[in-house]
Amino acid sequence: MAQDPALPNPALTGLAGHCPRCGKGHLFTGYLTLRPSCEVCGLDYSFADTGDGPAFFVMSIVGIVVVALALWVEFAFEPPIWLHIVMWFSLSVILSIALVRPLKGLMVALQYHHKAGEGRFGK
Repeated sequence: MAQDPALPNPALTGLAGHCPRCGKGHLFTGYLTLRPSCEVCGLDYSFADTGDGPAFFVMSIVGIVVVALALWVEFAFEPPIWLHIVMWFSLSVILSIALVRPLKGLMVALQYHHKAGEGRFGK
């Protein structure tokens, strides 16, 4: 399936939080709140329903990174438990906050790009 060259790259626009159709408008009004429509091209964002998708991917990515680093630090340096708690709790919070908005934008852009819709049963 060839992509229309006039459309912007869905991965880049989604991660940047821009409109999936024009690539210029913004997706968000707040940190995670979607705008009703694009201020540049007028695309209605009511089609977007990311659900728990971004949260699942954030938990998976952050969990793998934090557990791998915690194991490496434990076996390499053997720090006290309080240092583990401070380091890994902080890293988990920072990574989660940093990843959730770009991943939500990516999911909206991919839904638009692939014309995703609500599931229906055929007759």
